[in-house]
Amino acid sequence: MTSTAAVPPPRATYRRLSVEERRAQLLLAALGLFAHRAPDEVSLDEVALAAGVSRPLVYRYFPGGRQQLYEAALGSAADELTLCFTEPPVGPPTERVARVLDRYLRFVDEHDTGFSALLRGGSVVETSRTTTIVDGVRRAAADEILRHLGRMGGAGEQPAGPRLRMMVRSWIAAVEAASLMWLDDGKQPAAAELRGWLVDHLIALLAATAATDPETAAVVNDLLALETSEGPAGQLAERVIPVVAEAAHLLPAPPASD
Repeated sequence: MTSTAAVPPPRATYRRLSVEERRAQLLLAALGLFAHRAPDEVSLDEVALAAGVSRPLVYRYFPGGRQQLYEAALGSAADELTLCFTEPPVGPPTERVARVLDRYLRFVDEHDTGFSALLRGGSVVETSRTTTIVDGVRRAAADEILRHLGRMGGAGEQPAGPRLRMMVRSWIAAVEAASLMWLDDGKQPAAAELRGWLVDHLIALLAATAATDPETAAVVNDLLALETSEGPAGQLAERVIPVVAEAAHLLPAPPASD
């Protein structure tokens, strides 16, 4: 009878990560922490532990410490948030905006604490560079909304004038403020209800601006031609027209006939 030596179990294969892969791994770990806690409350030791690496390795990739890591993580999050506003030019514009807001609110929901600290500017690690990153997201978001309105100056398009651009930037600011209040209120109302209200808000701002700005009036005219009665614009019109009818007495009296 011959004895057979026990065959040792195969050793786990170790793959050395490239510089880009390791950096991405550290950023992912940092984002996971920043998403649920204010940036100034996150230590490099916690980032190292979350990534399964040593603290010196974190410093090797981010010699500037937590500040550099936060700015890099913020830039990565900003890229992801900007992508939320990217939507193919298919279908009625208000339905596109609704899909954009669904993605945006999902991002806010998943990164609630970090998102709140970021926009409120309450972190001790806030600098002019982080402010520039955040403002870049706002500008990119406004450009995407203007693209859905046909005013980004592309082929066959006119660039947006000052009133229209100001209106869109104001709406972006309102979306941010509403998102922060939504988080403060325990994410109530439901995200779908908040999204619908924000789309209505954009339509209302467009209508109000169109009353005194010819360019915005042309945009609204083109937009309405693409809308349907079942879409956000049609549903808002059905709800608002009866309310506006109650204000008929505010209209000037017609001139008396001879």
